[in-house]
Amino acid sequence: QVQLVESGGGLVQAGGSLSLSCVASGRTFSNYAMGWFRQAPGKEREFVATISWRGGSTSYAGSLKGRFTISRDNAKNTVYLQMNSLKPEDTAVYYCAAGRYSWIVSATSDYNYWGQGTQVTVSS
Repeated sequence: QVQLVESGGGLVQAGGSLSLSCVASGRTFSNYAMGWFRQAPGKEREFVATISWRGGSTSYAGSLKGRFTISRDNAKNTVYLQMNSLKPEDTAVYYCAAGRYSWIVSATSDYNYWGQGTQVTVSS
């Protein structure tokens, strides 16, 4: 059983930054792609970013590219999401997810393990 534990969420003013972390356990972390998703109240869960098994490939939701950066440290079984220039519309619960494959994927169905989520609130 894979466990994913996110941390780093909180309240920040617009224009500020937050860094999320997700620690994984239960399988060989370095064999699989990892992703971040988010879900705002009343909306569907949406793709944020993904990173391949060794970190050589990344992909972002179009609207977030340039503001968000995903990275991973396989020695620490941890994936990160650095979020800069935050906007009120970035307010959501952010979820870490472990992929079924080693390559980058963006559909929720391509991820088979999910964290409990961490709240990010951006005030205007």
